[in-house]
Amino acid sequence: MRKLPFVKLGLVPKLLIAIILGVAVGQLTFIPEFVLQIPITISDLFSSLLGFVIPLMIVGYVVKGIADLTQGAGKLLGLNAILAYGSTLFGGFVAYLLASSLFPLFIDPSVRDTVQEETAALEPLFELPLEPLLEVTSAIIFAFMFGIFISWLRQEGKGEVMYGFFTEFGDIITMILKTIIIPGLPIYIFGNFLNLSYTGTAFSLLSVFWRVFLVVIGLQLLMITAMFILAGLYTGKNPLTLMKNQIPGYFTALGTQSSAATIPVNMACAEKNGVSEEIREFVIPLSATIHLMGSIITIISCVTAVLLMFDMPHGFGMMASFIATLGVAMVAAPGAPGGAIMSALPFVYMVGMDPTGTMGNLLITLYITQDSFGTAANVSGDNAIALVIDKVYNTYLNKGTAEASQSAQGVAVRNEQLVRD
Repeated sequence: MRKLPFVKLGLVPKLLIAIILGVAVGQLTFIPEFVLQIPITISDLFSSLLGFVIPLMIVGYVVKGIADLTQGAGKLLGLNAILAYGSTLFGGFVAYLLASSLFPLFIDPSVRDTVQEETAALEPLFELPLEPLLEVTSAIIFAFMFGIFISWLRQEGKGEVMYGFFTEFGDIITMILKTIIIPGLPIYIFGNFLNLSYTGTAFSLLSVFWRVFLVVIGLQLLMITAMFILAGLYTGKNPLTLMKNQIPGYFTALGTQSSAATIPVNMACAEKNGVSEEIREFVIPLSATIHLMGSIITIISCVTAVLLMFDMPHGFGMMASFIATLGVAMVAAPGAPGGAIMSALPFVYMVGMDPTGTMGNLLITLYITQDSFGTAANVSGDNAIALVIDKVYNTYLNKGTAEASQSAQGVAVRNEQLVRD
C-alpha cells in the first residue's frame, strides 16, 4: 500500500483555513463558552508577544537598513516619508470625496435605529502583562538616529562594531519571526475570527453597511492598482506581475490585521519584485509604520458614513484638517488590530464626534469589521513605494556612490604611477 504524499501547506492556505474555521466555530452554540475561551486566550497571549516584538523588529531592521545606505541615507528617509505621507493624504481625500458624493444616495438618519446591541465578546481566561521595551514611536526615532549616525561613522572608517551588533540583532529577530511569529499566525487569526463570529458583529453590521463596505474595499483595490501601475511605469516592470507577487503579503495582512506582523512576508514579496536587499530591509519596516493609505480610506469613509447617519456637518474644510492630522497621528498605530482607529479616536472631536458616545462606539465597530482590508492595502502600497525608492537609489544615489568610488580608485592609481615615475 502506497503512502499518500505529504502535502505541505503554504502560509496563505493556512491563513484561509484559519479564517474559515474561526468563523465556523464561532457559530457553534453548543460548545461551552470556557472551551471557546481557550483559543481566545492563546490569541491574546500571542498578541502580547507580538506587541513586545514589534518595536524590536523596527530596531533590528531599520537601523541596519539605514546604516547600509552609506550614501544618501538622509535623502532616502525624506523620500520615503514624503511618498508615504503623500499616499496617505491622497487616499484620505479621495475617500472623503467619494463617500460624501455616494453615501447620501443610500444612507438615511433613520438607519441608526437598525443598529442592535451585540453580544459581549469572549474574554481570555487569563492575561499576561507583557509590556514592550520601547513604544513604536520611540523605536522609530531610535532606529532613525542610530542608523543615520552609524552610516556616518562607516563613511569615516568607523562604526563597524555597532554595525555588526545591529546586523546580528536583526538576524536574531529574523529567527524569532521564522520560528515563533510566522508559525503562530494561523492560530492568532483563528482566535480573532472566532471572536468576531461569536459576537455577531460582522454579520449584523454588514447587513446595514454592506454598501459602505463594498465602496471602501473597491476604492482600496483601485488605489493599490494605481500605485502598482505607477510604480511599474517608473521602474519598467509589469504591473500585473508586481501585483501577483504581492498576493501573499495581502492575504497575510488580511488575516493578521497588522502591518508590522506582515513585515517578513512583505519583504519576501519585495524580493520577488526585484527590490534590492538594502532597500527592502529599510523601506518595508519603515513604511509599515508611516504608510497608512488603506487605513485612512477606511476611517474617513466610516467617519463620513456615521456623520451622514446622524445628519451632522461634514464639510471639506473640517475633514481636510482631520485627514492631515490623522496622517501623522496614526504613525504609531500599526502592529495591533484596530490600532489605527484607536489612534484616531482622540481626534474625532475635530469633526464633532464624541469618541466615548454612541457615535464613537458605532465608528469603532464599523471600522474593526473592515480593518483587515485597510491593513492589506497599507502593506501592498508599501511595496509599491519600495519599488520607486529602489529605482531612485540605484539610478541616482547608489550610482553617485559607485562613481565616487571609481574616481577615488582612479586617483589612487594615478598617485601610484607618479610615485613610480
